[in-house]
Amino acid sequence: MLKQQSLKGSFSLCGKGLHTGLSLTVTFNPAPENTGYKIQRIDLEGMPVIEAIAENVVDTQRGTVLGKGDIRVSTVEHGLAALYALGIDNCLIQVNGPEFPILDGSAKMYVDKIKEVGIEELNAPKDWYIIRKKIEVKDEQSGSCITILPDEEFSLTTMCSFESKFINSQFASLDKVEDFASEIAPARTFVFVRDIEPLLQANLIKGGDMDNAIVIYERQTTQERLDMLADMLKVEHRDANELGYIQHKPLVWENECTRHKLLDIIGDMALIGKPIKGRIIATRPGHTINNKFARQMRKEIRKHEIQAPIYDPNEEPLMDNNRIRELLPHRYPMQLVDKVIKLGATSIVGVKNVTANEPFFTGHFPEEPVMPGVLQIEAMAQCGGLLVLNTLEEPERWSTYFMKIDGVKFRQKVVPGDTLLFKVDLLAPVRHGVSSMKGYIFVGDHVVAEATFTAQIVKNK
Repeated sequence: MLKQQSLKGSFSLCGKGLHTGLSLTVTFNPAPENTGYKIQRIDLEGMPVIEAIAENVVDTQRGTVLGKGDIRVSTVEHGLAALYALGIDNCLIQVNGPEFPILDGSAKMYVDKIKEVGIEELNAPKDWYIIRKKIEVKDEQSGSCITILPDEEFSLTTMCSFESKFINSQFASLDKVEDFASEIAPARTFVFVRDIEPLLQANLIKGGDMDNAIVIYERQTTQERLDMLADMLKVEHRDANELGYIQHKPLVWENECTRHKLLDIIGDMALIGKPIKGRIIATRPGHTINNKFARQMRKEIRKHEIQAPIYDPNEEPLMDNNRIRELLPHRYPMQLVDKVIKLGATSIVGVKNVTANEPFFTGHFPEEPVMPGVLQIEAMAQCGGLLVLNTLEEPERWSTYFMKIDGVKFRQKVVPGDTLLFKVDLLAPVRHGVSSMKGYIFVGDHVVAEATFTAQIVKNK
């Protein structure tokens, strides 16, 4: 089972803010398990902290802006994309101003620093959210659309269309998140010359220059107007007759602009709060549609706070009925686990097919057969027993007995025809023969029961 990760040490990056032009320093620090991403304004009284989640996004006009009350932090997407893509789950980010420094307009420096300080594995398991069905968010007005489909890993494809002969239609893909550092992180942000004047009038891009953005000049204007823009940006003049890309460093890839759009998507997906297993397909993405999608994903996660294990009845079980009988002393009618489909050092997934022939349905109840709650908990505990007993030599000489049951909840009836999935996790290592576990029972995608229980493993006389 993969564990949550944080940084091994802290690192800082300094530079000017793209929109404010201020000299800024951002510092990334290790954080404990289950912290997530938090951003702290250390230049303000009380050093307020903003949780980096989709609901805290207050503006998406020219970047992702997080806010809490009157506190703002903008241009966070490049740093968050680097954390997310490199598998960092927990990080406290401190910044001494209202935005992250733009650096070279990409995520490369963040990636380099993360690799330099190293990544540390924490104790808590990584809390993946696995996509089970198509989820889609559209903006009919802009034509933007983001769709996510089931996939074994996190992957993305983005398609962009601009009113420009230089980047009219492009696509970019990231099939393996491990390739982010080399294939996506170096892609720089970009701007069209036609958009620069409105941005300057909006009091933005004060820190923009030819070293931190790709500038695309594709609609000819007068020499006087182009010179005026150059003076406002404090860059050298350019011949107004020469259309094309303007920057000191040449394009890394022909589709660098669309790769940067993909980078932005990852940064905005970091605000979901959980790593995702699924394939994102984005058409004409931007920070606005990205944030709408991230918010929708957070709603989906809240609806399925505990996800059911994936069950493929065509796969061979790790333990069949015969192996279960070797480990457990239970026999008909009290053997309540049919097979085990997943088994790790600290977790197990088992299956029971509930049929109309179960003996307890005769009296519980004749006209409305319902599986007794106590037997559901017993079945879940047997699954936990298999997890523990499987690690012992001569497991047939040992038995497990309840010591305590807490937090029992029944959320839905279990009836004939249901297939129960048991997911049981050890809460702590087994000590002195005592084991604490947390278990869930699922029917389909729904939790039908849960409990925390403590059991003792006793050697049979």
